[in-house]
Amino acid sequence: MPHSEELTLSSESPGRTALPQQSRRPAPPVGLARFNAAPADAAESALLACCRSLRWARRIADTRPYPDLDALLAAADEAAYDLSSEEIADALTGETPAGPGEGAPAAAYTALRAAHAAYESSFGHAFVICLDGVRPEEHLDQVLTGIRSRLGNEADEERVVAADELRRLARGRLAHLISNPQIAGVFTTNTDLAGHTGCPDRPDSPSVAV
Repeated sequence: MPHSEELTLSSESPGRTALPQQSRRPAPPVGLARFNAAPADAAESALLACCRSLRWARRIADTRPYPDLDALLAAADEAAYDLSSEEIADALTGETPAGPGEGAPAAAYTALRAAHAAYESSFGHAFVICLDGVRPEEHLDQVLTGIRSRLGNEADEERVVAADELRRLARGRLAHLISNPQIAGVFTTNTDLAGHTGCPDRPDSPSVAV
C-alpha cells in the first residue's frame, strides 16, 4: 500500500488566510499607572511642578486615566493651547532663570545675567526656552542666541513664542516625570521627594527655564 504524505496548509495554501504578525507595544512608563491612580491633589501638585498654571494642571488631572504617554502628552499640549493670555502670563511668573551650568567661567555668568536682565526689562518675565535635543555643552550658546534674537520681537510676537516654549517645557518636564521611576513615586502621596508638602521640585530635564 503506497504511503500517503500528510498535507498541511501553509499561509500560501488556497483557502487559508495568514494571520498578521502581532507587534508588541512597548510597556507604558512606570509612573503612568501611579499618575492615573493618584489622588487629585497629588496629581495636581506634581503637574504644577511642570507648569505653574492651576487650570492646566486641573484639566490634565481631571481627564485621567491615560492609556499611554502619548495620550497624556497630547492632553498636556491641548491644555496649554487653550490657556488664555492672562493664564500664560501667570504661568510665566513661575519660571525662574537658571545659571549657565556647572564649571562655566565667570564671563558666562556675567553675559547670561546681562542678557536675562535685558529680556526681563523688555517683556516682564523670565526668558523660557526648551532645550530638548540640545547637547549640554551647547545650552549656554543656545540661550544667549535665543535671547538676543527674541529681544527684537514685538511684545505680541514674543508672547506667542514664549507661550509655545512654555508648552514645550511643560511637555518635556511631564514626560521626564512620568518616565522616571524615582520621581514618579511622588504620585503615591501629596509630598515631594524631599518630604515637603505641596509641589515637588521641577523634574531634572533638558527642558529648562533659563
